[in-house]
Amino acid sequence: MRLDALFQQVKAEARVPIERWDPPVCGEMDLVITQSGDWIHEGSPITRPELVQLLARVLRRESDGDYYLVTPGEKLRIRVEDLPLSIHDAEADAAGWTLVGQWGEQLRLDASRRLMLVASPSGDPLPAVAVDRGLWARLHRNLFYRLVECADVEGSEIGLWSDGAWQSLGRLDVDA
Repeated sequence: MRLDALFQQVKAEARVPIERWDPPVCGEMDLVITQSGDWIHEGSPITRPELVQLLARVLRRESDGDYYLVTPGEKLRIRVEDLPLSIHDAEADAAGWTLVGQWGEQLRLDASRRLMLVASPSGDPLPAVAVDRGLWARLHRNLFYRLVECADVEGSEIGLWSDGAWQSLGRLDVDA
């Protein structure tokens, strides 16, 4: 996979039609998305945000549970330690919440897009949201604490209401 050619091709397209691409698996790329959200290629961090954003645009998770970088002509497996994307901000309005991803993409929380508790690598249930292409995004820690300050308690959960749908941020420790 030539990153410079991919960068030029994908940069020109507003939305990459990755769901229509189904090339054969060509192998693995030495690329790891760490639990902290760093993208490490061959042992070195990728420091160019534009390159990370480009790679994220051609990333998907398939039914085998693995993550792949996909172009029209090839598919390479990569390793993800936790979830590949993150949510860094949120905006509230009278009806609910809109999450803002690491590159400014907006995701409205409602009945069809809910915060879910997804196990972290340590096994702790932490809030995350489905994005698309089989990918999930974890709430950044600072955002999580900001949302907890605005949260309500419903039964044994703490969370938010957004567009009439309950959005769980976590479970209360009833034994504490």
